[in-house]
Amino acid sequence: MTKTKKTEFRPNDFVVYPAHGVGKIMSIEEQEIAGLKLELFVISFEKDKMTLRVPTHKATEVGMRSLSSPDIVSKALETLKGKAKVKRAMWSRRAQEYEQKINSGDLLSIAEVVRDLHRNDDQREQSYSERQLYEAALERLTREVAAVSGTDEARAAQTVDEVLVGRAA
Repeated sequence: MTKTKKTEFRPNDFVVYPAHGVGKIMSIEEQEIAGLKLELFVISFEKDKMTLRVPTHKATEVGMRSLSSPDIVSKALETLKGKAKVKRAMWSRRAQEYEQKINSGDLLSIAEVVRDLHRNDDQREQSYSERQLYEAALERLTREVAAVSGTDEARAAQTVDEVLVGRAA
């Protein structure tokens, strides 16, 4: 079982960890924890200045995955063009759902959150919590778009922004 997991991710691969977004596997190391030898992926999240160690045998179980294919990225950008679907539920319930979608690590779900929370200049002001969720989703989306397309985050953010602004026109 562990043999298949080892070949799935390699050092220098970009991966998506659901709760943190896009990171880069720096190495695979062995550590002894509570008397057990564990093989761990060492994942660096440069922007957050964070390093995460994930047991290799638990990687897929916790939802760690490879970057999305360019096909899925274009589907996500297509999702942004759609009309915002805002449910009439209480904000606390919607906020919970948005949070779950963001932390699912699924690019299409994250794109839905960006689409639903995006505000044009002529629309009403966002609340603080709405803005926090929107920015978290937008950051995850642009980081993955940047990693998949091989560009920097600024160019990816510009691409996403053009799609969102184009939708309003």
